[in-house]
Amino acid sequence: MAISSILTVNFSSFIKENGDEERKHRVIEEVGKACLESTLEESFDRFLKLGAVVEGNVNDCLGLPVDFLKQYNDDRSMDVMVAWHYPPEPGTKLNLRREGHQDTNCITFLLQDELGGLEVEKDGTWIPIPPMKGALVVNIGVIIQVLSNKKLMAARHRVLRHEVRNRCSVAFFYSIGGDKWIEPLPQFTEETGEIPKYRGFFFKEFLQARLQKEREPPSRREDVTTIDHYEIPA
Repeated sequence: MAISSILTVNFSSFIKENGDEERKHRVIEEVGKACLESTLEESFDRFLKLGAVVEGNVNDCLGLPVDFLKQYNDDRSMDVMVAWHYPPEPGTKLNLRREGHQDTNCITFLLQDELGGLEVEKDGTWIPIPPMKGALVVNIGVIIQVLSNKKLMAARHRVLRHEVRNRCSVAFFYSIGGDKWIEPLPQFTEETGEIPKYRGFFFKEFLQARLQKEREPPSRREDVTTIDHYEIPA
């Protein structure tokens, strides 16, 4: 894949005064920042394209009309790429970095380092997801769960810290526009005669409530805003 711009760094000041250690370090820092920025921009662009491909696969799996989700989810302004650093925490029986949760977006791509630490819940049991070289972990988020009226379920997962080593990972959240009204699609309710399992909501309101609770964790777990808040009792 071609990079949209060519990286250029001016070494002339360092070459003329290569005895100046301070100047040398400034140039090295400049090179590092420029390389990192270029790499992040290219990575973000590739994740966007991958998200569109997987979204198309989800569209087909759900039996929706061709390009339905592509047209429905055409706002990419809420997509986010993040890097996480989990320092070691020795002496703890269960080194939880993040408790069990579901992602609030449509599709998540996760790149683990060689330490792993990701676990997914199935039938009440936590199953380790070992890292595989050259492979990404792909999670369905709660927005797809709601749109499909639970035909596809978001993976509930958690992250464990290593006892003696630092853990790093990179995630890309393929999301949906903040002003989008989210509710079960008619293809899975009106057209099938099934009762909607969720009431509708604006994505930005749900995301803001979720992020607020993460910044200021409530004392009671039941007060955490999750997608269950919008579920209609059977």
